[in-house]
Order: sequence, then C-alpha cells, then structure tokens
Amino acid sequence: MPLHTTSYGDSADHAGRRIVFCHGLFGQGRNWTQHAKALAADHRVLLVDMPDHGRSPWSESFDYLDAADQVAELLSPDDPVVLVGHSMGGKTAMVLALRHPELVERLCVVDVAPVAYEHAAEFVRYIDAMLAIDLTTLTERGAADVALQDAVPDPVVRGFLLQNLRRDGDAWHWQPNLELLRAEIDRIGGWPAEALAGTPPYDGPVLWMGGAESRYVLADYAAAMEGYFPRVRRVTVKGAGHWVHSEQPAIFLEVLRRFVD
Repeated sequence: MPLHTTSYGDSADHAGRRIVFCHGLFGQGRNWTQHAKALAADHRVLLVDMPDHGRSPWSESFDYLDAADQVAELLSPDDPVVLVGHSMGGKTAMVLALRHPELVERLCVVDVAPVAYEHAAEFVRYIDAMLAIDLTTLTERGAADVALQDAVPDPVVRGFLLQNLRRDGDAWHWQPNLELLRAEIDRIGGWPAEALAGTPPYDGPVLWMGGAESRYVLADYAAAMEGYFPRVRRVTVKGAGHWVHSEQPAIFLEVLRRFVD
C-alpha cells in the first residue's frame, strides 16, 4: 500500500512549486498543517505520513533506503519537488535526494545531520511508557496523559506523543508501530553510510535549518553534510531546539519561503 498523504493547494490550475513534507519520529503529516495552509496560496503541498506512522502501513523492519524509496514512489521526475524533512524525516529526505536526485529540485533538512546519533535512550523511555498503558481499560485521553507524566515530564512533548493515540468507537490504539520503532531505534538514530558508499553527492540547493538550542546540528557535523550536499547553506534559528518548525513557526516559514521562491 502507498504511504498516506494529504494535499493542499493541489489543483490543476495551480502553478506553484510542489512542496513535500516528511515528519520526524512519532510524528504525522498533519504536524505540518499550519505551514501547508500558509504555503498553499502559492504552491502545491503534500504532507506524508512516514512508514509505520500516522495512517501509513506498518512494516516488518526499518531501513532509511526503503523509507526513502517509498516516499519516492509518490513523486515524478516530470514535477521535481522541494523536499522538506525534519529529524527522521530529514534523514529520509536526504537519502531520497541522494538516491533519486531527478525527483528533488531542492532540499530542506530540518535539525538533523547525516550522522549516527546516540540519543536513543530517551525515545526508548517514551515508547516503553506508551506501551505500558493498558488501552483496554483506558476511558479518556486525560488518563493517558497522567500515565505518561513520569516518563515524559515535558507537557509539550507529552502532548505531541498523545496526538498518536486514536479512538475508534470504544477502542483506543496507538497509530505508530511502537514495537517496531523500539526494536529498530538504533537504526532510526543511525545513518546508512555503508549503503550510500559510492553514491554521488546531491548537486541541488540545500537549506540546512537547525535550532540554536539543539544538539542535532553541530559544527562537528558540517563536514559530513557538505560531503553529501556541497551546495548546502546553514541557517540557525534562535530560540528553538529540535522542533524548529513548532517552536519558531513564523521564522521557520519565512526562511523556507525565501528558499522555495
């Protein structure tokens, strides 16, 4: 089955660029709705639910090359896109641009680098807390919020995770494939350097946007980024951490607009 998508401004007479958004771990395409609606007046926007997230199908393993190829199936060389990806979605977008450059007119990478990270412990803690909730006895979302407080003390992060809790009739379920994500967390935090060995650099323009308070975009990672993407331009957003687009939405949108236009 193809990945689930949502379109904005995608009419036959719309002449703007096609902009495709890829979300991060525990996210959904609709996380980008505010930005999509703002851009849809001038452009065609596609929000993608990444594999094992949102309404997209689940898989039996995680691999950035597979994820990138699944997103690539939504695109066409006749209409190359502005590809925007955050965190896990940013790594997927980078791999897609490297493997299918004819599909990507330009690339925006949000707060992630083409390197392996060692931040898995906090995400495993989140997943374990989510899986520990007995959904068969859950009566309201507020009870799930309380159950997550010890493992996820930040109310903003907790609210973000709880967006994945859905109710169908009287039954609750988590939309992401949590057990798979937990088992593959090291691969999600990693980078498929060996699989990409020998792949030519992506020669299109690249915007590398990071939060000033983030630990995901550091000066030490610049060499790796420039090796894969020689036409990269780095922008650091003050007052933002890892979730640049939600912590500083107006600045993020302005920087992205300038890059797109």
